[in-house]
Amino acid sequence: MSVFSAVFFRASGEWGAAEVDLADAEGVDDLADAMRDAAGEHAPGAENGTMVLLLEADDEWFGIVRLDDREDPRVFLSDARFVHENDMAALLLDSGQIEAPEQVEGTGQKPLPDPGGDASLLDDLGTASGDLAALALAEGALPADVLAEVAERAGFADRLDALRTP
Repeated sequence: MSVFSAVFFRASGEWGAAEVDLADAEGVDDLADAMRDAAGEHAPGAENGTMVLLLEADDEWFGIVRLDDREDPRVFLSDARFVHENDMAALLLDSGQIEAPEQVEGTGQKPLPDPGGDASLLDDLGTASGDLAALALAEGALPADVLAEVAERAGFADRLDALRTP
């Protein structure tokens, strides 16, 4: 399963963006370090401001990690059930903000997603907690579409589009 990951950060009053390689990450602190490194590499000083990491895996789930200054990361996962199936989703458990749901054998029907984490992490960036939860639960919504909506509301949709376009 491939995972798209990109960090968005404030630099000189505008949003900057960079793809992030998370292959060596072993926990949420490693994700935070990778975010800071990428932001600082592209815009010195940005590693000390607000950063948002968007993760999306093969139209299955999405994750968001937010850092503000040197505070602890805040995380949201669109479907916590994927912590049992995907190593990158499992990294978000390390934050202590997501509980792994009990693993249930399939019944042939795809159950509703089980969002977890801090749904309020984007309140001041245009996506209120209730909206983020509703987007995660919207029937037929693809993770990439939800992240595009989140990026639009925050003001960095053009940066996300540029990273996704080959």
